[in-house]
Amino acid sequence: MKVLIVYYSMYGHIYKMAQAIAEGVRLVEGAKAVLRRVPETLSEPVLEKMGAAQKEQAQVPVCTVEELAGADAIIFGTPTRFGNMCGQMRQFLDATGGLWLKGALVGKPGSVFASSNTQHGGQESTILSFHTTLLHQGMVIVGLPYTFVGQMTMDGISGCSPYGASTIAGDSGSRVPSENELAGARFQGQHVAQIAKKLTA
Repeated sequence: MKVLIVYYSMYGHIYKMAQAIAEGVRLVEGAKAVLRRVPETLSEPVLEKMGAAQKEQAQVPVCTVEELAGADAIIFGTPTRFGNMCGQMRQFLDATGGLWLKGALVGKPGSVFASSNTQHGGQESTILSFHTTLLHQGMVIVGLPYTFVGQMTMDGISGCSPYGASTIAGDSGSRVPSENELAGARFQGQHVAQIAKKLTA
């Protein structure tokens, strides 16, 4: 059973969350986590000016649209851009019309995790607006249930909501995902894999 984790990460926050998602997937017997990044749409000079930190992701293969059809479940990760997914992810998904025409993703579990600069910077709206695309593809939406009690913490700033795991990068981008946020990502990965296993049984 293959769980595809498709993400975009300019500064590494979503990449770290994707790795935790993969750890959660692997906790389910028979589940294989496959990491893929979506194609970059910005040029190297522009990325350099923006201070992009993507070198550690170089070993992660770029996803093809066709790979989506071969997965038993897909978990998408995106940073927030004005309360929506980033342009790189949008462009990738806009190329899936052929899959839609064939109904290739109908019935597959689909889930989303995100990041934002601030605590109220749109992480929840990003995930919810992402769900619209998954529903058009006929996917089964999977969130982060309240059985992950870490999303109810009052001990400090933290991402994660019933819509999906999330992390907060901070206004300078220097904040790394907290242990609670990574735990939420692991939980989500395991939860999606468990549901996919039931659906493929």
